[in-house]
Amino acid sequence: MDKGKKILLICGIILFLLGAWQSQKTVDKERKKIELPNVADLQNAPPMLRFTTIALGGFRGIIANILWIRAYDLQDKDKYFEMVQLADWITKLQPRLKQVWLMQSWNMTYNISIKFTNPEDRWRWVMRGIELLRDDALRYCPDEPLIYRELAWFYQHKIGQILDDAHQYYKKFWFDEMNRVLGGKGDGYIDLVNPQTQEQKTRAEILKNKYKMEPSIMKEIDERFGPLEWRLPEATAIYWGYVGLKKAKDEDRIVLRRIIYQSMQIAFQRGRIIFSKADEVPLYGPNLDIVPKVNEAYETMMAEEKEKIDTVKRAHRNFLRQAVFQLYTHARIKEAKKWFDYLKEKYPDDVQVKGAGGDLDTFAIKRVTEAINENDMNMIKSFIQGFLQYSYLYLAYDDEQRANGYFLLAKKLWDSYQSRFVPGQKVERIALPPFEELNKAVLTDVLDPQNGFEPQLRAVLRTKLNLPPEPQNK
Repeated sequence: MDKGKKILLICGIILFLLGAWQSQKTVDKERKKIELPNVADLQNAPPMLRFTTIALGGFRGIIANILWIRAYDLQDKDKYFEMVQLADWITKLQPRLKQVWLMQSWNMTYNISIKFTNPEDRWRWVMRGIELLRDDALRYCPDEPLIYRELAWFYQHKIGQILDDAHQYYKKFWFDEMNRVLGGKGDGYIDLVNPQTQEQKTRAEILKNKYKMEPSIMKEIDERFGPLEWRLPEATAIYWGYVGLKKAKDEDRIVLRRIIYQSMQIAFQRGRIIFSKADEVPLYGPNLDIVPKVNEAYETMMAEEKEKIDTVKRAHRNFLRQAVFQLYTHARIKEAKKWFDYLKEKYPDDVQVKGAGGDLDTFAIKRVTEAINENDMNMIKSFIQGFLQYSYLYLAYDDEQRANGYFLLAKKLWDSYQSRFVPGQKVERIALPPFEELNKAVLTDVLDPQNGFEPQLRAVLRTKLNLPPEPQNK
């Protein structure tokens, strides 16, 4: 090619680029008019992402669409590992597209994780899905409610529930991580709001930079919904639902409110650590101190969700039934009576209340009978803990006959539940802890100087059980 043709070709390329640049400016103006995100909006983006989006300009959307079609094809064929790379490319082309973040994180957390039998391998993929939303998606979509909702759901459901065979490993790993950053206390965030020591400042930085959680917001949540045990996944679920709720518009607030009150319901059922050992999953029981806050959350939901108030009412009624029974079986009779009267007033046609003739004791007995026939591990465990607590209470009151009766009732309930499993059957996911472990945990709980029985009862109980006197604080 001669020199003249080369010059003409170079000039043509320059004119073409100038035309493309002018066209891109026009496109950008139109995008702003209809509030579509622009490349310039990507703050703190990695260099490769900025280069890719700028270099491809308006063509990146076309390429992303082609990749989307391929990704859906792979999903239909259950080829989830191949989808990971495609989804990564799509996020680089369209980082503001919420669907790709949601699909990729769900793929990692649910579809890929269960391909592995080793709990450690499963946990690695679960955390990759969480980190993708928490560390990457929220960087580019900080005001997208569904990302906050999905992040909260992963903590509440994938880690907090018992549907995954590795759920005990997840809970233990998360407890250990939060236990370290919170200084071994469920409310350890308090020390990190205004850290004084270098050690506290270091932990505060880890909480903010690694886990993206602000101690001041945790304090705000605890004052409104707590006290919560922040080493459990339900509290983290409430955190992300609450942060998302602050950013959501009217039409998006429903899903975030629901994730909050669902997580509060779980926190009420098993949101208190009563015993923990270094190499074991913590033993937890109901957090009865948050009953008023959970009830308040349901009342707020009914006031704000007029279109689905019947659904919320059913959930509220079921919560009140559980609250009354849990308080009753944990020897908090005065509170149980208060909420039983509230249940009768709020839902006068409740069949369980009517079936008990409006009597608290009869209501509680009927609930025990129903629970024995159910297959709810968490509920059965809570009942056993409640009966053991009653046993130690009556022992402290020198009523050994009744104390032995409650102890035997707890043991029979444990035996009845465990007998449903065939010897050798893999039941770690839904089996109860050993009875001796449950009993030891309850004893530790009732003897706790801060949260246990009154000092006089603790002293009597220690004498009855031939335990050394309670250490005195200096």
